[in-house]
Amino acid sequence: MADTLATLDWWIIGLYLLAMLGLAAWLGRQQGSRRDYYLGGGKLPSWALATSVVATQCSTNSLLGAPAFVGFVIGGGMLWLQYELAVPLAMLLLCALFLPVRRSGAISIYAFLEQRLGLQARLLASACFLVFRGVATGVTIYGVGSVLSLVTGQPFWLSVVLLMGVTIVYDVLGGMRAVVVSDVLQMGLLLLAVLLGLSMVIEPLLARPEAITSQWQAVSMDWGFSGNDYGFWPMVIGGLFLYMAYYGCDQSQAQRLLAAADERETQRVLLLNGLLRFPLVLAYCLLGLGLAAYAMREPALVASLPATAAGTPNYNLVFPAFVIREFAPGIAGLAIVGLFAAAMSSIDSALNSLSASTLEDFLQRDRVIPERSLFLYSKLLTLAWGLFAVALSFQVEHIAPTVLEAINKVGSMANGPLLGLFLIAIFLHGAGQRTAIIAFLLGLVANASLWLWAPQVSWLWWNVAGCVVALAFAVVASIGRRAHSVPLGDLAAAVPKAYAVALLLMAAVVLAAALVFSALAD
Repeated sequence: MADTLATLDWWIIGLYLLAMLGLAAWLGRQQGSRRDYYLGGGKLPSWALATSVVATQCSTNSLLGAPAFVGFVIGGGMLWLQYELAVPLAMLLLCALFLPVRRSGAISIYAFLEQRLGLQARLLASACFLVFRGVATGVTIYGVGSVLSLVTGQPFWLSVVLLMGVTIVYDVLGGMRAVVVSDVLQMGLLLLAVLLGLSMVIEPLLARPEAITSQWQAVSMDWGFSGNDYGFWPMVIGGLFLYMAYYGCDQSQAQRLLAAADERETQRVLLLNGLLRFPLVLAYCLLGLGLAAYAMREPALVASLPATAAGTPNYNLVFPAFVIREFAPGIAGLAIVGLFAAAMSSIDSALNSLSASTLEDFLQRDRVIPERSLFLYSKLLTLAWGLFAVALSFQVEHIAPTVLEAINKVGSMANGPLLGLFLIAIFLHGAGQRTAIIAFLLGLVANASLWLWAPQVSWLWWNVAGCVVALAFAVVASIGRRAHSVPLGDLAAAVPKAYAVALLLMAAVVLAAALVFSALAD
């Protein structure tokens, strides 16, 4: 594939990487404190923050994985879109649930746990985030570096150096402002790459309508109660809890919500994210259908893909292979830049948030340290986490494949209990820190038990089970004592009527979708 990259393509890639460095250096001049570095001084517009959140979520893994899943994986099809039904629901609920965290005025969301429960709860949640997000970032770099190596024909180490050298430097220099601004630009490049791909597969797609009908029929599936990880209810209900935990309890996402100017802007970021994600994922899925139709006409596309360890074609590389095969010089370079952009947009926010949690939760807290020193530490910690993730990426290939396959499941094991911990802090903080920590640990045990002894249960249900178990224990432990709690009326008062109406409408949409999928299954 890579031998066909023209000199012009490499010039485009090089100019893009240099432009990112120049942008970060220019934006970094406006920083003077760690609040500037981690939250952009609270001056970033909601539309830019929402675009940054979407860019982080719809990264290289989605750009490669969604078309492969939709167009080439047997039983895949358009059921990928079911996952997206949970996003607007989660965003609407977070519009109310996240407000107490927003009002805490903290840089790290885990400081809210200390305010409501105690220091140990804060450190426990932050440590879980640091471990999982640090490892996940290293795995992401390994995956993206491997793809870039195959696409560009360069050694793995050079692909990682190109990707991470620029990402780390502009993250260290520009902080959250550079992350958000670059994410907006990178989203534009990502959209351009997808739209260019769609424009080139529309003709074979229209000429092969069976590519649409055959894959849409993959929606005809069970409801997810028989071990199907991609059943309707696991993806909608499990996805709802997963997204609430990810956007509301994961520092890498919640930090953008804290960076909004005020509560109304925070809610606007959430709502915009709920609206913007679906069209982009739909474009990914349509691209997958188009590539499947193209492969019917040009079998050499699939034949050119490298084989996986199982000996099957690596369908995750079908879009890069199509780019190299069909895009003209210069245009191919723009598409490859889109891959770089998608990777950088997910890695930069992870490094910035890892630095924020380390500094705020473990190093700074109540210590008297000059702000200028803290500002310097924030940059050094970003650099340190970047180097750690790069070093880990070179060790990933020595880890058993089962670990790589299980990385998302490990995240789902912790998501539910972590969401439960935050809900306890919001509504049942009078239960006490000890009760909250035990509840969190019981949620982890419940999910581990499902993993070990009930493998037929979709891992998406773990997000629900861990949260429900944690909350149930906290409620039971609070019975018989006068534990301060927040009445449900306070929650209702926190939700503007417009959001409540929107929530009801989205619930109606989910139920209507369930009826449609049921009719298709029949």
